[in-house]
Amino acid sequence: MSRRLSTLAWQVGIVAVLLALWQWAWSLKPYAPWAVPDLFDPYFVSRPSEIFAQFLRLSCLHPKPGEWAMPGGTAFSACTARYENNLWFATFVTLRNTFFGFLTGVTSGVVLGLLLGRSPRLAEIASPFVTAVNSIPRIALAPIIILAFGIGDASKIATSWIVVVFLVFFNTFEGARSVDPDYVNASRLLGASEWQITRTVIVPSTMAWVFASLTPAVSFALIGVIVGEFIGAEFGIGRLIIESEARGEAAGMMVAVFVLMIVGIVLSAGIQRMQSYLLRWQPRHQGR
Repeated sequence: MSRRLSTLAWQVGIVAVLLALWQWAWSLKPYAPWAVPDLFDPYFVSRPSEIFAQFLRLSCLHPKPGEWAMPGGTAFSACTARYENNLWFATFVTLRNTFFGFLTGVTSGVVLGLLLGRSPRLAEIASPFVTAVNSIPRIALAPIIILAFGIGDASKIATSWIVVVFLVFFNTFEGARSVDPDYVNASRLLGASEWQITRTVIVPSTMAWVFASLTPAVSFALIGVIVGEFIGAEFGIGRLIIESEARGEAAGMMVAVFVLMIVGIVLSAGIQRMQSYLLRWQPRHQGR
């Protein structure tokens, strides 16, 4: 417990120091220009105080100077109705599309990985096609996906899926190929069918490989959705970033960036907790 508290204290301290430097370093630029990099220019990255004030405005908690609004109140409802792509709704839309893109990408990646990993003949036939498609930068396909599916949610889910599926596929494929043949042969000797072998031997042995890909996969799913929203979207955090960039509001862009950081941390923590539970039989997950 003391180690955990010590780690948390270090993390909080580092964040506090960075925020303090960010807030006040540019004020020292006229006195020590050599010591303050141009990165701290508020025109490009704003300041933490301005970002927090912009967060309150975008989230409709402080829609006007001197006016505070509580969720569910009249002022809050009026603000969210006036700004249809408010921070709450934009975050919900992005998270929803991220979830479906992640779910479809992981499911199809695992199925394809198991199928090709357990069938050398199919893997041999599919190898050049998989290599060819995987060689294409997935983000380069986003404009084509937008043209095919429109600017609605389907295009964001498709973009997220195509980013995630190969990441999960290759891990699952290698995991399925790395299963100890002795386990498979022993199962066959005991009379297990191919389906029983897959369910009781192949899948459990591959789970560690699959979960190793899920933490980066959830981040890539979010990236895919944001890229799709950059190119064309009615709602979402990516749309908020584009709108803030068009108005030259660095604070608005940084609010969206911080929201994405928090969302990414929460999603990754959820995946790690699920991994610790499902793989609790492994020594490194015991006692967590």
